[in-house]
Amino acid sequence: MSRPIILASASESRRQLLANAGVPFEAVRPMVDEDAIKAALQAEGALPRDIADALAEAKARKVSAKHPGALVLGCDQVLEHRGDTLSKPGSPDAARAQITRLSGDRHSLLSAIVAYEDGAPVWRHVGVVRLSMRTLGAPYIDDYVARNFESIRHSVGGYKLEEEGARLFTQIDGDYFTVLGLPMLPLLSWLILRGILPA
Repeated sequence: MSRPIILASASESRRQLLANAGVPFEAVRPMVDEDAIKAALQAEGALPRDIADALAEAKARKVSAKHPGALVLGCDQVLEHRGDTLSKPGSPDAARAQITRLSGDRHSLLSAIVAYEDGAPVWRHVGVVRLSMRTLGAPYIDDYVARNFESIRHSVGGYKLEEEGARLFTQIDGDYFTVLGLPMLPLLSWLILRGILPA
């Protein structure tokens, strides 16, 4: 019998991606202090890729400890721009500042996933997407944030590509699923290889 799958995430978009792909799972919100972990890693000079991986692992480890016998998937996404790691905007002002900073430039999204079984990591992957944002005027940024803040407040960079955020970009190099926060194709391939999903 296959192990039950638990998604250690509160993200609605990640839940929807797994559901749409026909992956049976249960979602459990991981109770970890993401800000404290990120701040400690940044203080140590950790790379954005390592920050994403460490946050995903912390979530998987926490939930796995309480669900022996399950396959737990921990996920996290960070945005890297010119060597800095951006966080989710906590206010409309923060969202406007992030979009203004990214306007007319390229940045990267790094989406990490770590799988745990019985308290130990068994697989990990970090997907990287590079995005080019068009040059945006201040009035448009103000209007965009006013229209979309309740949705984009939970997204690093202040946008959602599956919504109006698509209008902010001129080019995207990488996998669409990774932009949404879950590298689906590598994950599905691994689940099939392990026999957890039928081929």
